[in-house]
Amino acid sequence: MDIGWAILIIGFAALVAAFLLLVIGLVYSELMNSDIPRGVANSGKLHMVHGLFVGMAIVGRILHRLGICHQVSFIRWFVSCFLTCLNPVPAALRVKDLTFSEVPVRVYEPTTVCDGLRRALVYFHGGGWVLGSIDSVDEVCRHIAMESDTTVVSVGYRLAPEHRYPVQLDDCETATCHFLSVAEAEFSVDSRRVAVGGDSTGANLAAALCQRLARREDGHLPFPCAQVLIYPALQMADFNLPSYQQNHAVPILFRGRMAFYFLQYLNGDMSVCQDVLEGNHVPTELRPRYETWLSPSNLPPECLARGFCEHPAPEYDGEVYHTIKAGLEPEVSPLLADDSVIQKTPPAFILTCEYDVLRDDGILYKKRLLDLKKDVTWQHVTDGFHGMMNFFNQGWLTFPSALQAVDSVVNYVKTL
Repeated sequence: MDIGWAILIIGFAALVAAFLLLVIGLVYSELMNSDIPRGVANSGKLHMVHGLFVGMAIVGRILHRLGICHQVSFIRWFVSCFLTCLNPVPAALRVKDLTFSEVPVRVYEPTTVCDGLRRALVYFHGGGWVLGSIDSVDEVCRHIAMESDTTVVSVGYRLAPEHRYPVQLDDCETATCHFLSVAEAEFSVDSRRVAVGGDSTGANLAAALCQRLARREDGHLPFPCAQVLIYPALQMADFNLPSYQQNHAVPILFRGRMAFYFLQYLNGDMSVCQDVLEGNHVPTELRPRYETWLSPSNLPPECLARGFCEHPAPEYDGEVYHTIKAGLEPEVSPLLADDSVIQKTPPAFILTCEYDVLRDDGILYKKRLLDLKKDVTWQHVTDGFHGMMNFFNQGWLTFPSALQAVDSVVNYVKTL
């Protein structure tokens, strides 16, 4: 009996060791594929964080293939349990978890005395429409609320792959319109001073929502007074812009991963991912129009300083286009909207990071807005990387550049 137990324990230990060696080997391989430029702030810590995220994804993939749980479910659980720090609510805030027309929200109200009605910001978290939650941006929303004396509403919209486009955008619209309808009566907020905003794909939802509301012009509710777009994802027509080339392997968002998120948002068909990256999904007749807005010549010279290569003209594939057709619509790619729609959108704050594949999306959208004589405030973090705000006030995970980014949002919101 003792020998049997010993063999069982040794066998189990061998399996655990083999599993760990496999994970370590895969993590090491992935880390070798990353490229963190010297200009990135706290590059050593970013290497460590990237390794943690890669290990988490690999373990999730293994568990998924073993049929134990879905990879996305594991990543959400891991982030929630080990990488999200929820601190006690400070006395300067009153925080409520509510539902607005069945959409979960968290409302942050400053407790300081206010003469008259407050301003508000409705915030949509990032995470590729797949990850992220109200909890993941809790510290960011608290800081904005307290430092700018603003009521902040964080929206817990439904996620892919369980829910596809346009569910996420519909949830954001539902929550925003509900809040606008009750802002003054229930929250002492001036409904004419309500902005919408978010980070990454949350910024995509904010920009798309402003355009959707602009197209409707029903007049029943006030229009958002501003859009706060933090390193926004704004188009899936061109994954070969200079920022996509220069930062293709900079954590925590690789070039290929952004295409993955767009496809998960749309329909989950990953068989066309490489075609999308190459640009085979864009119809020939649409390319001149998109080139007008997406040409690298529209970027400041400093965006080209690290070099880029003109991508050869892709071969159009009609089947790929029909698979992702909705992705070229403005509600998924707000940067591709008509001038007449963008002209009706509110003033914008746009934050971009130098070492981010999405840098050029934000800068090109800024140019479109400025060309249409719209008010734009632009903040560029020269040593920043995509997703840095996820690590705001998160203990050992905190990056100093995240405070710079959040405070720039605070300073803008104060002007509304």
